[in-house]
Amino acid sequence: MSNIILKTLRYELADGIATLTFDEQGSPVNTMCLQWQEDFAQATEQVLKDKAGLKGIVLASAKSTFFAGADLKGVMRSQATDGPRVFAEIQRIKQCFRTLETQGVPVVTCLNGSALGGGWEVALVGHHRIATRNPKTQFGLPEITLGLIPGAGGITKMTRVLGLLAAQPYVLESKLFGPDEAVKLGLVHELVDNDAQLRERALAYIAASQGQPEAAQHVWDRKDYKMPGGTPSNPKIAGMLSVAPAVLKQKTRGLYPAPEAALAAMVEGAMVDFDTAMRIETRHLAGLLTSQVARNMINTFFFNMNSIKGGQSRPKDVPRYKPQKVGILGAGMMGSGIAYSQASRGIATVLKDVSQEAAEKGKAYSHKLTQKRVDKGSMSADNQAALMSLIQPTASVADLKGCDLIIEAVFENRELKARVTQEAEPMLVEGGFFASNTSTLPISGLATASANANKFVGIHFFSPVDKMKLVEIIRGAQTDDETIARAYDYVQALGKLPIVVNDSRGFYTSRTFGTFVMEGAAMLGEGIPAPVIENLAMQVGMPVGPLAVLDETALSLSVHVLDQTREDFAKEGKVHIATPGELFVERMVKELKRPGRAAGGGFYDYPAGQKKTLWPELKTRFEKVDVAYSLQDIKDRLLYRQAVETARCLQEGVLTSVHDGNIGSIFGIGFPAWTGGALQFIYAQGVDVFAKRCAELAAFYGSGFALTEAVVASLKQHQPVY
Repeated sequence: MSNIILKTLRYELADGIATLTFDEQGSPVNTMCLQWQEDFAQATEQVLKDKAGLKGIVLASAKSTFFAGADLKGVMRSQATDGPRVFAEIQRIKQCFRTLETQGVPVVTCLNGSALGGGWEVALVGHHRIATRNPKTQFGLPEITLGLIPGAGGITKMTRVLGLLAAQPYVLESKLFGPDEAVKLGLVHELVDNDAQLRERALAYIAASQGQPEAAQHVWDRKDYKMPGGTPSNPKIAGMLSVAPAVLKQKTRGLYPAPEAALAAMVEGAMVDFDTAMRIETRHLAGLLTSQVARNMINTFFFNMNSIKGGQSRPKDVPRYKPQKVGILGAGMMGSGIAYSQASRGIATVLKDVSQEAAEKGKAYSHKLTQKRVDKGSMSADNQAALMSLIQPTASVADLKGCDLIIEAVFENRELKARVTQEAEPMLVEGGFFASNTSTLPISGLATASANANKFVGIHFFSPVDKMKLVEIIRGAQTDDETIARAYDYVQALGKLPIVVNDSRGFYTSRTFGTFVMEGAAMLGEGIPAPVIENLAMQVGMPVGPLAVLDETALSLSVHVLDQTREDFAKEGKVHIATPGELFVERMVKELKRPGRAAGGGFYDYPAGQKKTLWPELKTRFEKVDVAYSLQDIKDRLLYRQAVETARCLQEGVLTSVHDGNIGSIFGIGFPAWTGGALQFIYAQGVDVFAKRCAELAAFYGSGFALTEAVVASLKQHQPVY
């Protein structure tokens, strides 16, 4: 009997069974950190020493989950020149996996919880995999979402078990799966009811497998192995592969190298033997691990996202909170979307509008959304009825009595918002709070209509509410910590992502997004062709072009906000100087009568039953034949202008954290995910390099790109360190 206790695992040998129990000290989860790599290599060497008399190997975890995956902080510290070292590290891990798999004894993985990424690849070492039934358990390979690929055998093994076509959703789309689906796929072989049964079943399997060579072999190591569905030489597979890269490029726009690398590793690996396929996979991963895009995406979609989910921007020492009854004022697009989001999470909702008919129409939106799910079979009629019963449409203020929270989602008019606030606020329960869903009007100003300004907060949803994950929480001058914490908890109860910002005109998201669309409008006013502007925005990774967005949100709304801003400045004895983009949009609405899609057309025409087309008169009225423009400058103007505004928000204290800025920019305004967000876009190239390019842009295109010394100093002060 030999026992070894290392920093990340325990090795125990008893009765011919070698057990490796993963238990990383000082960490809530197991990761492939450098220490684990050393310990795992040592444990593998011990298996070789103990080979005589060995009957089987058990892989287990002492944590509440099985294994979390790679050490991503280590990835964040890697440099472009680290490729050879990274390649050697990955190959060393895989060699240890291969050693355990080929000892001629059965290896059993005991999955007591989730195994994701590298954790699932550890699980795949087992010839036989047993999992505990638990609806919260998740398995799979989410690496693509972090700009990486599964490189510790995940691509090679999943492709060989499922086949090239069937493996694609799990590799290229990072589709996760639970224990039941894993059994159907043949990726887990046995389920037990509780963790205590895992070892018992593992030992039973090993005992029953003695003398059966196939029980100690993976399917791909057997002489009669054939890849499910066929190899790339199969005509059906070859036909699919001839178009797959083009389809993928259409999705990634060439900005995301990971999906392309994953597809290449799948296909190339399917044409060679197992060990060569594993080396191909390693090469692709090593290249990505040292790439800037991967670091950008890991920073934001792992570290920043965990900061949001962990409540880093939530005031501490406030008890957790979930409202039982929430009132919504205004049953338009926003109000009805909020009502659906609440009811789908079990929150009783009172949806109030000026008439019962308007309120009923708002409720009907939830029926429309749920009916699609019922028709698809993803929701039962009973569950639909239960959800609908939680929404009470009304025209009576009295029905709001007893609400823990009331959210006004009426038109962007200060007087209207003040009136509905004063009308509804008395209906709150004692200790309840009031929120405005405004997208631009400063919260401190709106709070003057409240009888209790410290319980007044901005909760800014994005349209369409049922699809958009981000919610911006705005702290007014008097909003207290308890109200911010409760708003944060409320947003999380809806399954959405809260960011917390301080008050200003347009807050963070609307203010920054406004710079993107107005920069596009300004370029059009300079004579740059509209198709060039729209296409280059797409090429840098924005979901749609700035002119298309202005049409959707309504040019008339932008002009309304401009008029409101001028009025507010005038009351303060100031003059608002409109930007070239704002003046151009104002001209489109007031002079040319092109207010946007909802009113028949703006920058685009919308012929019935056909695709939208750019308004032909944009070319004849505004395009200048003699205007000289740089394609790179146009791309940079669209991204840098948003990044500059984000940096200003950070320096002014509108943003109080880098993670709120990155998550807010991607999920709120569609800043390209490959950048890791507006602030990571700056940090990836270096603050000084970014500032130098901004100075060049400012010299040609105006003060919108100018960075003050204070903004540069703030960026450096907030730069994350890994």
